[in-house]
Amino acid sequence: MTSIFETSIEFLKGVGPQRATLLQKELKIFTFGDLLQHYPFRYEDRTRFYTVREVNEEMPYVQLKGRITRFETVGSAYKKRLVGHFADDTGSLELVWFQGIPWVMQKIKTGIPYIVFGKPNRYGKSYSIAHPEVEPESEKTEKGGLQPVYPLTEKLRARHVDSKFISRLLQEVLRQGHKNIRETLPDQLLRRFGFPSKKEAMISIHFPENPAVLSAAQHRLKFEELFYLQLRLLKMKLVRYEKFRGQEFKDTAILTQFYNHHLPFPLTEAQKKVIREIYSDMKSGRQMNRLLQGDVGSGKTIVAFICMLLVIGGQAQAALMAPTEILAQQHFNNLRKYADAMRLPIALLTGSTRKAIRKVLHEKLQSGELKILIGTHALLEEEVKFHRLGLAIIDEQHRFGVAQRSKLWQKNAETYPHVLVMTATPIPRTLAMTLYGDLDISVIDEMPKGRKPIKTTHQFDSHRLQVNAFLRSQIDAGRQVYIVYPLIEESEKLDLKHLMDGYESISRAFPDLAISILHGQMKSEAKEFEMTRFLKAETKIMVATTVIEVGVDVPNASVMVIESAERFGLSQLHQLRGRVGRGAEQSYCILLTSYKLSAEARLRMNTMVRTNNGFEIAETDLELRGPGDLMGTQQSGLLDLLIADLGKDGKILQDAREVAGTLLQQDPELSKPENQPIKAHLSALRKTAVNWAKIS
Repeated sequence: MTSIFETSIEFLKGVGPQRATLLQKELKIFTFGDLLQHYPFRYEDRTRFYTVREVNEEMPYVQLKGRITRFETVGSAYKKRLVGHFADDTGSLELVWFQGIPWVMQKIKTGIPYIVFGKPNRYGKSYSIAHPEVEPESEKTEKGGLQPVYPLTEKLRARHVDSKFISRLLQEVLRQGHKNIRETLPDQLLRRFGFPSKKEAMISIHFPENPAVLSAAQHRLKFEELFYLQLRLLKMKLVRYEKFRGQEFKDTAILTQFYNHHLPFPLTEAQKKVIREIYSDMKSGRQMNRLLQGDVGSGKTIVAFICMLLVIGGQAQAALMAPTEILAQQHFNNLRKYADAMRLPIALLTGSTRKAIRKVLHEKLQSGELKILIGTHALLEEEVKFHRLGLAIIDEQHRFGVAQRSKLWQKNAETYPHVLVMTATPIPRTLAMTLYGDLDISVIDEMPKGRKPIKTTHQFDSHRLQVNAFLRSQIDAGRQVYIVYPLIEESEKLDLKHLMDGYESISRAFPDLAISILHGQMKSEAKEFEMTRFLKAETKIMVATTVIEVGVDVPNASVMVIESAERFGLSQLHQLRGRVGRGAEQSYCILLTSYKLSAEARLRMNTMVRTNNGFEIAETDLELRGPGDLMGTQQSGLLDLLIADLGKDGKILQDAREVAGTLLQQDPELSKPENQPIKAHLSALRKTAVNWAKIS
């Protein structure tokens, strides 16, 4: 029998076909159930009324009682607006409408006592409220003082679909369906955390009687959402442990030889710990699916090579896939030194690899003669066949789609290769538990000894002459400099002009120096040429876009200047800063901005100046931008959270994961009678689930 919550939103009283289409397009609300889970993002206290005299522009919103004395239409064509003169005993202000004017004229009358609600704006000495909520005082129906405010769009507001309208629809949905809201958590969990029932929580989240009731409803719904997310992820992990057999690699002879005779520097304790964790996976007989996190310069590449030696010692092959040709080339150059020392065949495969070279490479790979293959998306091509792929390493994995990643490890379908996912983007713990909850996680949280922290300063545009003088002193001391400009897709032409203008001004400031330029619209050969010149120190300054964000390693570069730094997110600023500090000399990062900065941009600059700790920076970035922006996770569909906020709900997430883990330990199949509500709800969720476990 179909639940009332699966009924199309079109059939809800007050909606109809046109509004239904609008709700579907703008808010993805297709059914009664979707509407019920369209949660408010804040609540307004409607218990307090102000007088017109008390109004000021600092107020986020204001609620007034009074009358509209007259209307007038001002302006013409697209500048036309309707102005209502609103007054109480203490003064008057203007109510302004730019859209829906005929509807306002029809519904709102002069001389009637109204309650008006909205954001006050100041023009000169007078105040106005644009597109206010207006309700006859005689019809005020809200119970309690907290009124929900729902996520909306401009298109909806133009059609008079506001928070009040959504509330009326929800009243109707709950009137019809409140008896059909079934419990989704077992009694023992409700008792343990003191949660309200699902029905009580759903009513209170939309129509809270008081702040305490609202807080309890929010806590319960956030816990439930995160609990089921963690339960799905941990169940996938369990399935993988049980069902996915892994190749066993126990022979450490080659690894030991490299460690004793060819290791170029001592490993940090963090690197050793990670290698032990990976070795434990590789000899366990289960397929490894591990995320390796490490800040820029923490030494992930040498760890990756040591892992490769484990599988080569077991007569298998290793592959490393990187998102760009520059980064793949970088990995190849670094790893080839180690591979040559061990006399191991290694090759590079990218989109620009010549056909003749590809043919030989494919043959050697299929015969097993080629032991290590580094490459880009080219590794995923049909004709790339391994003799026996033992380890698939994916670098900066969030730049690859799920389907792309799965193609690589399916190259060895008989017994899946071990999978190591690497990222230099530090991921906050809450996000890692959610995005990668089904992976085992290793962290390199220690920098190599002797590495000096990068000194970061924030300068305004007006200090450019002093900055140039500092750059000159560094270049005279034999160092090299990056100057990075933003390149945002939506305004590529504008930003490219910005880059070229910058290149010209740098050329004028340093007329005696050869300067490289690098941006995304250049051909691969041109990029390679410029990068090689800079690497050989033939050019002293590299003017670039964020093309150099990941992977370019020039130990002699000691200064990173980031132009218009306010246009970058924290994680990206940190990634760019990590391009310097690769050598023994002191390195510097200079953040150049205009004077006019938002509070958030100022916080980003202060955070960068204060700390070099990537994980601390990532936590701040998560709070500022949210998980979708931070990781580009919209593609995954995994973080379509309806009420929980990973930036703020870390404690709830930890509780949810701990409960989910304990539950699966005690009842892996969820067969106990008390866990039947969980099993039923999990099955309903599974209709839209993706098997993330297989594809890291």
